[in-house]
Amino acid sequence: MLLSKEDSVANVVSAWGPEGIRVGAQWLSGHIIICAETIIEEWAVDRPADLRAEDLERAIELHPEIILIGTGARLVMPASNLMQQLAAQRIGVEIMDTPAACRTYNVLVHEHRRVVAALFAPEN
Repeated sequence: MLLSKEDSVANVVSAWGPEGIRVGAQWLSGHIIICAETIIEEWAVDRPADLRAEDLERAIELHPEIILIGTGARLVMPASNLMQQLAAQRIGVEIMDTPAACRTYNVLVHEHRRVVAALFAPEN
């Protein structure tokens, strides 16, 4: 699915599909963490349902105001205390499927918001 055509210098997701997640012209496979300036490949997590705040440390280090969690092809809710733990650090969190997280991430990046997307690969 083509998401957008982008000429910006910020990292934006331009497509998502069985091949992985495309940032600009580069296809990335596996789970990733992305913000406007940084891409963290090979994010070491197993399943969205098992996600813990500790798994998001690398995302938190990027000092976001919001973290979008893309749980793969369908919405999977992680542990209920995850949102509370991030709220205690003054970080908002939104959980959605990965295609929705990619679209939302792109909108927030264009608004110059401090957003980080933690994206599970399409196979999940």
